[in-house]
Amino acid sequence: MNALLDGLNPEQRAAVTTTDGPLLVIAGAGSGKTRVIVHRIAYLLDQGLARPEQILAVTFTNKAALEMKTRVHQLLPPSRRYGELLVATFHSFCVRVLRRHLDRFGGSYTRDFTIYDTDDQGRLIKACLKELQIDEKQFPPRMIQYAISRAKNQGETPETLAPASDPKRDAILKTFRLYEMRLAAANALDFDDLLLMTVRLLRQFPDVADAYQNRFRYILIDEYQDTNPPQFNLVRLLTQRHQNLCVVGDPDQSIYRFRAADIRNILEFERHYPRAKTIVLAQNYRSTKVILQAANAVIRHNRARREKQLTTQNPVGEPIRGLIAPTAEAEADLVVEALLQWQRQRSHLPEAETRAAILYRTNAQSRLFEEACRRRGVPYVLVGGFSFYQRAEIKDALAYLRLLLNPHDDAAFERIINVPARGIGKATLEIITARAARDGLSRWTAMEQVLAEGALNPRAATALAGFAGLIRDLQARLEGSPLSTLVSAVVNRSGYLDMLAQEGTLEAESRRQNLEELVTAAAEADERGASLREFLDQAALVSDTDDLVDNARVTLMTIHSAKGLEFPLVFVVGLEEGLFPHARVVDDGEELEEERRLFYVAITRARHQLYLTQAQRRRVYGEERITDPSRFLEEVPEQIVQFEAVPSSSGGVTQSPLSYGAPYGAPASPSAAKPAVELPRSQPAASTAEGFRLGDRVEHATYGAGQVVRVADGKLDIAFPGKGIKRFVAAAAPLTKLPRR
Repeated sequence: MNALLDGLNPEQRAAVTTTDGPLLVIAGAGSGKTRVIVHRIAYLLDQGLARPEQILAVTFTNKAALEMKTRVHQLLPPSRRYGELLVATFHSFCVRVLRRHLDRFGGSYTRDFTIYDTDDQGRLIKACLKELQIDEKQFPPRMIQYAISRAKNQGETPETLAPASDPKRDAILKTFRLYEMRLAAANALDFDDLLLMTVRLLRQFPDVADAYQNRFRYILIDEYQDTNPPQFNLVRLLTQRHQNLCVVGDPDQSIYRFRAADIRNILEFERHYPRAKTIVLAQNYRSTKVILQAANAVIRHNRARREKQLTTQNPVGEPIRGLIAPTAEAEADLVVEALLQWQRQRSHLPEAETRAAILYRTNAQSRLFEEACRRRGVPYVLVGGFSFYQRAEIKDALAYLRLLLNPHDDAAFERIINVPARGIGKATLEIITARAARDGLSRWTAMEQVLAEGALNPRAATALAGFAGLIRDLQARLEGSPLSTLVSAVVNRSGYLDMLAQEGTLEAESRRQNLEELVTAAAEADERGASLREFLDQAALVSDTDDLVDNARVTLMTIHSAKGLEFPLVFVVGLEEGLFPHARVVDDGEELEEERRLFYVAITRARHQLYLTQAQRRRVYGEERITDPSRFLEEVPEQIVQFEAVPSSSGGVTQSPLSYGAPYGAPASPSAAKPAVELPRSQPAASTAEGFRLGDRVEHATYGAGQVVRVADGKLDIAFPGKGIKRFVAAAAPLTKLPRR
């Protein structure tokens, strides 16, 4: 037996040695897909089936590409040199091709083209809007930029798009046309063009296509479920001669639809390649049996998938812990407390075995967990975004607040004088800056003098006076207004929320949510009796996270950012209707399935221990709202979710709800009715109220079956699947106790 095949399970070995023709490898979470790709490349080289330059392996990150190439070299004898082995991302591969052939298009295109990044694109789009005399306030550049990028990711050009049917679409189409003309004139390509122009090159110039089709005898594509139309077309063009194509991916982990990823590319692979063979990797090497039972039960509710059942030879493992907190703030505190307890119990283990991740649906959720970690002195790393108080929209809002307290704060003045855009141009700012420098004044005082002297044209003077009036009006609210009211007034009166609403992009929605979270932070400061200055000081201190990066014990990130990672301990937080699944997708079947895939990805990041947490009440834009448990929680078999009281750090028993979870409802399908693994049953907390105990199952005439999730002060909190948490006075509760399971 070839040594390269040692240690591979039968399915992995088949995926490595099935070298002729198209091959689809459905690789479940934690099933060793990278190992298969690396061993397959090494096997092709070792068996002499291909030379290094005849193999192309494509993945989605430069880090993954480097790791694959390094591991291939480690598998093979050092005497062999494989410098020509090409392991690349789609975009880096396209750059290589275009650097050699872009001049074939003629005109201003040369091989020395410039690649425009996001900022370059934004500036060019602004210039196009100005040239076309399109109002930026009505059609924000970011909205236009997002629309153009999305069209390109779907393989569209200005010529293939349908005619404009409304003013917004007309503005997008006109800008798109001019934008493309200006790119060509500048010999520039944006990031999306790298794919589109490579596809166009191979289609338009058969000799170029022939050269690459002849060169690459074996092509391997990682994360195939995340490919978009241009990437799909590129793969089709490259494999027209030698169809030794191996694609590896998992439909159940397709979570990038918002980037135009098309799950049909992997679901319909056999239709595109009729000779294809399919191998399923379902043996998981990462997680315990309990975690996999939850993952299998959840994803079974999706229709757009390839049937598979993850299995493992790992131990049964600890039950999943369900945690229901009374508030979002308590959720963060209890998560960090549970994290510390878990890590203390494993202090004898290597540090890598005590790492944890807190996974959330939206970036705005990070703030509470950042603050909870800081309060307890827990070092953390924030992945997939800036620290909450370092995000641009938060810094903008805080700059307004700083200017209200101190109008002579020049840094704050310069940051927000034209944010959002209010018609204060560069020439006006130059006049103010020159006056300030000449007379040694603050920008604010210089502005007042310039306005008083009538030194500006009427349009500029009106815009500047409007800004000054806005700040004075907000300053008048300083006395007597709660902080949350003041912050809300800033983000509304400034026009910031209107600006984001007009953009209409996913990024704008995320930024809006962050501003809502800032209002919530201000409401919490109100409860502490904090002043505006104290609030700003706290925000300034929280911004300094450099000391938290080294030796981090917990990683905070969105679930999208967690793709491909794994942790011994994982908290999936904020499992509430409207948050996860997100409110904007609940009426869209396809989007809802993507949200479920996102939950599946979150579950399968956990190796040893998984927490699923929910807050009964959560502040949204400063207003406290009662939440309903996420429908996804009902899809986790209740028999594998444990609910128990645990000791607090002070040594007592925390009654509620530092609970390790609760059954969230009856199994969603008959197949989930009986657990695949037997778990020890936890003992309920000692506290009772009128005969009811924590964890008791009860029946209510209106709400149906539920479970006691809190016993305190003679009251009961009952979790009713799909109906949320209901509170009853124990002595008068219209409840019938059900037998314990």
